[in-house]
Amino acid sequence: MENPVKQIPGIIHALTQSPPSVQREIIDIYFTPSASFTHPFCRTGSWENSRFLIHAIYRWYKIMSPRIDLTVESVAFDEVNLLLYVSISQIFRIWVLPFYRAPVSLVTVLKLQHNKNNDRYYIESQNDLYQVDQFVKFVAPGGWVLVWLWQFWATIFCVLGAVALWPVSVVEERAAEKSRGDKELDGVELRDLERKGLVDG
Repeated sequence: MENPVKQIPGIIHALTQSPPSVQREIIDIYFTPSASFTHPFCRTGSWENSRFLIHAIYRWYKIMSPRIDLTVESVAFDEVNLLLYVSISQIFRIWVLPFYRAPVSLVTVLKLQHNKNNDRYYIESQNDLYQVDQFVKFVAPGGWVLVWLWQFWATIFCVLGAVALWPVSVVEERAAEKSRGDKELDGVELRDLERKGLVDG
């Protein structure tokens, strides 16, 4: 890639919506030979010639869901750390379940490698990040409801725990105040705390 932000949507569409020959060519062009892939359901290492495993993963993905509706919502490039963040929404259909459709959202984090000889970027690793209520849709239709109920209960538990154990917060706050009094804050840290309203300006 010469321009990752501009080119990555087209690459993702080609990976997920193209016939096998095009899909394979895209992987060979844009992924490094030792690229790794991480997903809630599968993982590869970053070994020599591990790219062939990525071929198999994408091939199985298309076999399971031959027709995928996919939208790249946004792309952000952390050029210093060579990280590309891609927000994606897709509708996954499993061909053996004709009426099943799973609308899911995820963020894909692509670690890039910059080749200074040709000034191009290649994908060194792909990490697909799904919330639990999203990836459960692949294996348990309606399972997201149970996840939501669990998350709601966990939130209630957090509220009850915070109220019941408020003395712990009081002790922590007093310890922080004593620590602040014992040492001089540098200008940057002090301005940051003032901006956050944690200390008086």
